[in-house]
Amino acid sequence: MREQFLYTAIVASLKAGAEIMKIYDAPDADFQVEMKADNSPLTVADKMSHIAIASALQQFDIPLLSEEGAHLPFSERKNWNQLWVVDPLDGTKEFIKRNGEFTVNIALVENGIPVLGVIYVPVKRDLYFADISIGAFKIANIGIENAYISLSDFEKKSLKLPSQKTEVFSVVASRSHLSPETQNFIDECRKLHPDLEMKSSGSSLKICLVAEGAADVYPRFAPTMEWDTAAGHAIARAAGCSMYIPETNKELVYNKEDLHNPWFIVERKKH
Repeated sequence: MREQFLYTAIVASLKAGAEIMKIYDAPDADFQVEMKADNSPLTVADKMSHIAIASALQQFDIPLLSEEGAHLPFSERKNWNQLWVVDPLDGTKEFIKRNGEFTVNIALVENGIPVLGVIYVPVKRDLYFADISIGAFKIANIGIENAYISLSDFEKKSLKLPSQKTEVFSVVASRSHLSPETQNFIDECRKLHPDLEMKSSGSSLKICLVAEGAADVYPRFAPTMEWDTAAGHAIARAAGCSMYIPETNKELVYNKEDLHNPWFIVERKKH
């Protein structure tokens, strides 16, 4: 059944990406930016992507926790052994800036653990997908118009992750959220690795860079929500990385009462 879940999530991400790009590429594009209660932006593209994903996933009768959907109280959610955790457009600020560094994130969480993840990058047309039972994969230049008819076809056309190896120790950090604590972490790393290389990226792409081997570590000492990280966490786990809370060395868990994540580190080496 998980194969069907993963295939459907992949196709849903490609459909959502196509909806986003219709708006992104429109010559007279009106992103219809609204500000949410937490002062983060929301656009019509977020809404259209959410509709495409929710429509595709509803066949499975598994509850959906989406950034742009209704957030049910924990008294109801705590009984969910399985749920989809979705960010229809991760990196709305990057979308508005038109720098291309935004993603569609879809994860399946079982008993608090992300077991399946899909991240699609609509502008670059890169697709990352993973299940902990089969590993993590990446396909370049894919869209809904050339989607494959089975999961095995997607696997055959993809690179298994990690697919790269860094030549010097590499840290990837947020383009929009470089906190003082993150800078301190980078400074400590530089003491051990004087030739340390810095990379910047938006949205969940930072997790993907570690999963594919293009970066060694991604420290995140700034706020994130569960839907920002669940898909990337599944991909990182399947690619042999860990995504853990530095104070406890424990992996992140999901469907918590408070949907905010603690600070975390993603790294190539198992921790």
